[in-house]
Amino acid sequence: MSPVAVSADRRFHRAHVKPARRRSIWRTVAVALVKYTAVLAIGFAVASRGATFMSTSPLLQIRQIEPTGNHRLSSAAIRTVLADLHGENILFADLDHWRTKLMENAWVREASFKRSLPSSVEVVVQERAPIAVGRMGGRLYLVDERGVRIDEYGPQYGNLDLPIVDGFGSDARNQKTDDAQGALAARLVMSLRQNPAIAARLSQVDVSDVHNASILLNDDPAELRVGEDHFLERVESYLSLSEALHQRVAEIDYVDLRFDGRVYVRPLGKAGRTASAAHPTVNRVTDAERH
Repeated sequence: MSPVAVSADRRFHRAHVKPARRRSIWRTVAVALVKYTAVLAIGFAVASRGATFMSTSPLLQIRQIEPTGNHRLSSAAIRTVLADLHGENILFADLDHWRTKLMENAWVREASFKRSLPSSVEVVVQERAPIAVGRMGGRLYLVDERGVRIDEYGPQYGNLDLPIVDGFGSDARNQKTDDAQGALAARLVMSLRQNPAIAARLSQVDVSDVHNASILLNDDPAELRVGEDHFLERVESYLSLSEALHQRVAEIDYVDLRFDGRVYVRPLGKAGRTASAAHPTVNRVTDAERH
């Protein structure tokens, strides 16, 4: 075997490598800024183009308005109110403004708008429900359960079987009647509606006294004073006694039902005379008491 030659010089021989030149930090920052600026410029241009497209594109112009939930107020009438909404951009149209405008119609109790891309707006309407015909300033108006005047009563509402309510404010120009009177009328009518047979007989209501409503029933000339609560129970107690009362008193001026447990009857045209009293748990007149 041939011997391996070993250098007699035992020093470590380092490679002679020329060190790389250190890149300037400012040059690095500048390159980064240029890159980021370019990216931002491209992004801005794309966003600007997109915004321009969305705000001007014919594809996003409102072409259809679809009302739902309306019964008394026609869809044509709703579209007429919202006519200028046609052609507006569906993404940027101020639907709150148009909702406020639609709710100026007295039939509309609540309304909501929903965008349906690309070009339709859905309008969900909750209408007011008339519960009575209120007499105000010598004219008749449909009134809802809040005492709000809806519309003047006319032949177009002849299919509505509603009681007449007196005692509202006389200023018919005001849409909203007296709060207390409206609330009393609403409570009374809605209470009697729990018994359809009685509700069907309700003819007139007077809420002039907000603590003592009075009513008239069909086929019964007696005025019934029912106070401000327990309306249905009091009318039912009267009906259970009415036959006996009319046998005892031929012509009745009014029947006061406010005192639960007793019924006070005032004969017609007999001012100053005693009034009959009856206990509602028995179907007869039991005694007489000074009124």
